[in-house]
Amino acid sequence: MKSNSIYLIIIFTIVIFATGCSSSKKSSVITNNNAIKSHVIIKKKEPSIKINTENVKAKECIEFAETLIGVKYKYGSTVKENGFDCSGFVWYVFNHFNITVPRVSEEFTNAGKEVSISESKPGDIILFTGSDASSAIVGHMGLITENKNGEITFLHAASGGGKGVMKSKMSEYFITRFVKVNRVFLF
Repeated sequence: MKSNSIYLIIIFTIVIFATGCSSSKKSSVITNNNAIKSHVIIKKKEPSIKINTENVKAKECIEFAETLIGVKYKYGSTVKENGFDCSGFVWYVFNHFNITVPRVSEEFTNAGKEVSISESKPGDIILFTGSDASSAIVGHMGLITENKNGEITFLHAASGGGKGVMKSKMSEYFITRFVKVNRVFLF
């Protein structure tokens, strides 16, 4: 009888613990961008940069960027045939239209005008920390391709799994690293 009571207490404890854990899990894809807020406090002061995109439409830029989906990842590269890193991809896209932009993701920290993620549009630049969310330094970036009812999609060059240039949606992984959105195109 005593062993049955201990057995029931153990089972009860496991059930309570498992239920508590599962109820606190977050969704892997976020569809309400109003809930997405940056918790990153940038440590390093980067100068403000104006990017001249006056003669190019954001739509043209995104259409060209989408032709690069599948180009492999290569750290430090801006050469399509070799592959791109994240900022090399963005640099290549803008350079195609003779738009001068920084080469390193960190230098995009204050490029253009900051907008809320809920106001983001195709062509806006989305900034993240690197893989270490606590770094407080922009280390990854992409180009927003869509904001459809709060569901953000963006193009970026990803090193994970050798995927290279790809489209991604805002997921829990990216939300923890989200820094901000900068607008460089005139709308």
